[in-house]
Amino acid sequence: MSNVDESQPLITHLVELRNRLLRSVICIALVFVALVYFSNDIYHFVAAPLTNVMPKGATMIATNIQTPFFTPIKLTAIVAVFISVPYLLYQVWAFVAPALYQHEKRMIYPLLFSSTILFYCGVAFAYYVVFPFVFSFFTQTAPEGVAIATDISSYLDFALALFLAFGVCFEVPIAIILLCWTGVTTVKALSEKRPYIIVGAFFIGMILTPPDVFSQTLLAIPMILLFELGLLVARFYQPKEDESAVENTEESNKME
Repeated sequence: MSNVDESQPLITHLVELRNRLLRSVICIALVFVALVYFSNDIYHFVAAPLTNVMPKGATMIATNIQTPFFTPIKLTAIVAVFISVPYLLYQVWAFVAPALYQHEKRMIYPLLFSSTILFYCGVAFAYYVVFPFVFSFFTQTAPEGVAIATDISSYLDFALALFLAFGVCFEVPIAIILLCWTGVTTVKALSEKRPYIIVGAFFIGMILTPPDVFSQTLLAIPMILLFELGLLVARFYQPKEDESAVENTEESNKME
């Protein structure tokens, strides 16, 4: 009888997890269905930073027969996930919230919201700042006699890689806040390591961006500025001395 009782909470959590995942998939599917008719327009919008700076008469190409159809569809599916991120994060929050203490809920909710905004800001920065600058440089420095004709599938892979790189790297303040909040490190310790972190930012920019100094710098500089922002905000998220006492009190209340 005790084994059955112990298995019930696990089954309940698994059912809850299944329902949250199902709702997330349905949300993505609904957004995809609403956008699929405009898939070619969406691709045109994403490709605009390159097509706007290409030489007169130059166009993008498709090297495979199925590419003109599947590439915009692939992009639309990714955009559907991108748009659904707030709802997906809500599902994650709703699943883990019952297991959190009250003070943890007050701290994590703004972190979830700000992490979403920062990821969107990273993608927007890549699209509106990095892409025009980098593509303009690449197209203007092509050797004479070389025709610029980028494959649409290759461009999409390139653009998505940069979107992901900038979106993730813009989460630096959240990472710093979590590290300081959990006690892994402190604001003072991170401040003392500032020279190494600046070098690390340029190293990450070198790995995640194309092999040119411009895009590497355009990623490294925002990361450094966001690092400073994270240090500033993390001062308000450092663990307090009486935090363990609060956790013990809440744990005893839960047991009752």
